[in-house]
Amino acid sequence: MSPEWVTAASAGLTLVVIAVTAFAAIRQMGHMRMGNQVALFTAYNTEWNSPQFSKAFAFVRTLRAGDLDDETLQGFVTGSWPGDLHAIRLIANFFEDMGAFVYAGILSKDMVCTLYSSNVMEVWESLSPIVCYVRAGRKSQAIWEFFEYLAVASEDHIAASPEGSYPRGARRMPVDDSLANRPKNRQ
Repeated sequence: MSPEWVTAASAGLTLVVIAVTAFAAIRQMGHMRMGNQVALFTAYNTEWNSPQFSKAFAFVRTLRAGDLDDETLQGFVTGSWPGDLHAIRLIANFFEDMGAFVYAGILSKDMVCTLYSSNVMEVWESLSPIVCYVRAGRKSQAIWEFFEYLAVASEDHIAASPEGSYPRGARRMPVDDSLANRPKNRQ
């Protein structure tokens, strides 16, 4: 075999090794990305299940923004979230951060919407008048913009899957409907 063929073969072999290494690196980056998503979802679920978050979420779900007085609303514009009203900021910031991670591609939009879309929409509907008021008062549409982005994505997800995300055609477990079918007003 001539030296030119040996050089060409070694160059070809080097190219194959580099290509395989690049492919492995790309796959490893995908695994790292999935690991980052798992870590973020674990952190979100830990916060979601905390007593402080549960209390704040329950407060925001039942909040009637129209019942807030002008002084309280103006306080929101200046950054005052007194007492139980701090729950508004806590929940809005939670979904703002989550929406930013979805926007940046760090968290999967499909996964986030599958897990959280109904909760995002419920909270957005409760807080959108406050978001609008704070944005107008601060003259900035950027306030909680990723929360809004997540709400839009959630609304689209719900519209595309009104019956939920369970795979079509997949077998379902038998359901014990004894509680749903029992007579009402039982003591």
